[in-house]
Amino acid sequence: MNETIAPALTAKDFATDQEVRWCPGCGDYSILAQVQKVMPTLGVPKENIVIISGIGCSSRFPYYMNTYGMHSIHGRATAIASGLKASRPELSVWIVTGDGDGLSIGGNHTIHLLRRNFDVNVMLFNNQIYGLTKGQYSPTSEVSKVTKSTPYGSLDHPFNPLALAMGADASFIARSMDRDPKHLQEMIARSHKHKGASFLEIYQNCNIFNDGAFEIFTEKGSKPMHTVFLENGKPMLFGANKEFGVRLDGYKPVVVKLEDGYTAEDCWIHDETDFYKAQILIRMFDQPDFENAMPRPFGVFFETDRPCYEETMALQLEEVIAAKGKGNLDALLRGRETWEIF
Repeated sequence: MNETIAPALTAKDFATDQEVRWCPGCGDYSILAQVQKVMPTLGVPKENIVIISGIGCSSRFPYYMNTYGMHSIHGRATAIASGLKASRPELSVWIVTGDGDGLSIGGNHTIHLLRRNFDVNVMLFNNQIYGLTKGQYSPTSEVSKVTKSTPYGSLDHPFNPLALAMGADASFIARSMDRDPKHLQEMIARSHKHKGASFLEIYQNCNIFNDGAFEIFTEKGSKPMHTVFLENGKPMLFGANKEFGVRLDGYKPVVVKLEDGYTAEDCWIHDETDFYKAQILIRMFDQPDFENAMPRPFGVFFETDRPCYEETMALQLEEVIAAKGKGNLDALLRGRETWEIF
């Protein structure tokens, strides 16, 4: 008997016939391209992939992916994805959201998805602005940000998305950027590989309302001195020739120059499983005295293994059915759990 071998999928197989309706030059184009390149390598049939989004520029994503998908409601993509994963655990579920959708109106849903640890993948596009509604400040906009809704500068203290994810006990936390295709592809693949809730923050340039917000991390002239790419088990080195390193002085990160008597082995060796150091690393650039000197980390900050919600729920149901048999919905609805209002 001859077996029919399915043809290998390509990026084109994941593109739709829909006109991509983002502003020319938007960072979303690059993110879409990288997702379409990675999807064929995951070994998951297209019919088992679902992309769910909320509201915002990023949330147009399902229209442009030739998979199942849903353009849902503002801030609730995480809630809808949770229900889908609970009922169809075999599916590969991806959530596309933005800093406004996922951290403002949807912030509550995001933290509970992460703490429950559904085996889903969150891609949060962070452009530090509300792009779809034409340029209001967002939960990640910096203090003093002048926008249409803050003409004298924002007074709000911004969220650090990865710190929020860490506080919610996310089991996989990473960061990448739209203008580093190779790194972004790697982080998307790592997100998929992780069993549990993955949270990937992606710096995404909004060239209309917040152009150049991340330019220092993406441009050739400044990128080597202002970024450090995390590799598990390797020292944190940066600079055009990897001539600088990050060390821990107690609990405080400091920058050292290797020619000043330090070696790579003297630097901070990154460990993706270290819960305590991950919190220092995530907060590394938040402190004012570190801001100008410390490079911005990109890569996997933290990964741990803990039970997925949908699996423990299925086990619980099996145990209940084995002990008590299947429930009787009619009996439940006609039960004695009633009350009268006088």
